[in-house]
Parts: sequence; C-alpha cells; structure tokens
Amino acid sequence: MRTKNILVLGATGSIGRQTIAFIDEANSRCPGSFSIIGMSAHSDVKMLLAAANLHMDAKTALTGLSSVSERIDFSGQNALERLIGESGADLAVNGIAGSPGLKASALVIAAGMDLALANKESVVMGWALLEAMAAHSGSKIIPVDSEHAALFQLVGRIGSSSIVELTITASGGPFRDRDMEYLWKVKPDEAAAHPVWRMGRKISIDSASLANKGLELIEASRLYKVDESQIRILIHPQSLVHALVRTIDGSLYAHLSPPDMRIPLGIALSWPEERPLPFPGLDLAGKSLEFRDPDPLLFPMLPLARQALREGEAAAIAYNAADEAAVEAFDASRIGFMDIPLVVEKVLSRGWAYPARDMSGIFEFDAAARSAAHNIIAEICR
Repeated sequence: MRTKNILVLGATGSIGRQTIAFIDEANSRCPGSFSIIGMSAHSDVKMLLAAANLHMDAKTALTGLSSVSERIDFSGQNALERLIGESGADLAVNGIAGSPGLKASALVIAAGMDLALANKESVVMGWALLEAMAAHSGSKIIPVDSEHAALFQLVGRIGSSSIVELTITASGGPFRDRDMEYLWKVKPDEAAAHPVWRMGRKISIDSASLANKGLELIEASRLYKVDESQIRILIHPQSLVHALVRTIDGSLYAHLSPPDMRIPLGIALSWPEERPLPFPGLDLAGKSLEFRDPDPLLFPMLPLARQALREGEAAAIAYNAADEAAVEAFDASRIGFMDIPLVVEKVLSRGWAYPARDMSGIFEFDAAARSAAHNIIAEICR
C-alpha cells in the first residue's frame, strides 16, 4: 500500500488539526500510510509553525500575512495557489472556514487532485462551477461533514437509483430543549458551547441556530441530486446516527458511528480504499436513540434554507452570506440570537432568483447579500 500524499488547507482550524491528528495516529499504527506534504493557515503563524516542525516534508502557506519565518514557503495573496500548484498531492483536505474556502476548492480541483471537502460554502455557493470543473479535471469530491460522509457511504453502497428520501440528523445544539423566550436572551458564549461536537466558534453558533443544518440541506440536494422535498432533518441528541436513506420499498438504512470527526476524515483520506481506522467502532449495547422533528418557529433557519434552495443559486449564496454577517454581529453582541434568522429572512426577501455563472458572479452575489445584511444589522442596532 503506497503512501498517500496529503495537503491540509486550514491546518490551524478544527478540521485541520483533527486531520493532522488522525494522520499522526494512523501512521503510528501503520507507518507510511499518509504523508502531509503541505499545509496552509490564514494568520495563525504560531500554530502553523508548530505543525510544520512536526512534519518537516510539508511546505507551508500563510494566506493572510507576509512571511514571518524562513519555515513559511509561500505567503500573501497567491500563497495558496502556489502551494496547491506545486505540491503534487494526491488529495487535499479543505478545512478553510467560510466563503474563502470556495476558491481553495476550485484551485484543488483545477490542479486535478481529489478533494476531501469540509467547507460547506463550496457546495452552497459554487457547486455548479465545481462540479463542471471536476468533470473536466477528473477530480473526485469526497464530503467530510459527518452527515454527508454518512450519505456518501450509504448512497455508494445502496445506489442512488433505489433511494427516494434522504435524512440528515442534528444534535439540536445547546438550545434543543429551550423555548422562544429563552432564545431571545441567549449570549454568544452559550451559543458557541456545543454539547457534542468540538468545532470552531462560527460553526458552533450555526449549530445552535440550526443554520448549519440548513446549509447541509442545500449541500445534500446538490451533492446527491435530490429535490428539497425529498430531504428530511431530524433532531437526534445522541449524535450516533448521522444519516439515513429510504429506499423504494420503504426501508430505512442508517449510518451509525461515534460522534468523532476523525471517522469521516479517515474514510475520506483513505478513499477509494477502505482501511481500518485506528480507534474503536460504535458499540450499541446500553445506548438509546431518540429522534424528533425540529420546531420551525424555534429554528427558522431551516425553512429559510428550504426557501433559498427552491429559489436557486443566488438565493443560496445570499442565505450563506447573510448568516455569516449576522453571526459575526451576534458574536460581537450587536444583535440578539433570534435576530440572526431575522436578518437572513430580510435579505432573502429582496429577491435572488438568478443563476451564478462564474466565480466573479458568485462573489458579486455574496458581496451584495453581505451589504444588505450589514444595512439590516445597522437598523437593528439603532
């Protein structure tokens, strides 16, 4: 089994750190399984250098600052493009947070390498573009989010022609058992305290509002080519069942595993091979499983995501951009937690029934939606 060469984009974030940890653990049990030949960060020089010093063959890119060390190989505006273009990697893990991750995904695919995708915005904002690029370059896109990694496994084993419904699960976040009165009083640190998963701050807040699940709804429709009406979302507090599919005969098939991001990362890094993972699988003895529908009044980001998906590409871009702007304002204590969906709803009401034809068009829609969101936030703050 030959060594697989890996790029880790967003190496200092949650996904990047867990990718590096998984590779280190896998190599300790089976030396030479993976080699990290490149890693990037935006501005966390200290953590990037610490990781690079443990992986001396890895070239490094710092995208948000000029070089501050001889150990940084590329820095500045074109750093990521140079790292990807010169690496010759087999696969890149895109753990870059937010809309900047779309450009990174496009660079990976253009270079002809496979993409382990943890950046939701790549699919929500630019799936048509990335899909066309991948068809041309031969790159494979392997989803890393736990729910989409689970669907990837289920659909691959069962076959899309037999599947009539997809279900993705949500832990429900820290407010799954709260009422509306409580949600209006929520503070940023409460929203960022996820009860199950260890994630970055923005995605943790999105999980509290279920905006994260709204983005995953859009992703599922595009990745697996199913209509919005064929996708169900269930709150599942135990986070052991990550996705289900219903087949033509009415049967449900589920993907279960411990709530550990190293599992979907390990599957994606190994694909298309199947390799033993270096930690125990799930033991169901003594476990109980609970499922319920989310309340759309408490979690309006879900029906708003469905609305955006029905309206088309520009609306999905606007949904994501408005959410990013609103979460930033909430995290700065400028607006309340329940103002997040209010901002997104008002942005979507401005009409976004347009296709996104290229990268510049995608970011034009993104900028317009952010501007609209900032204006609405300013009105709320008065």
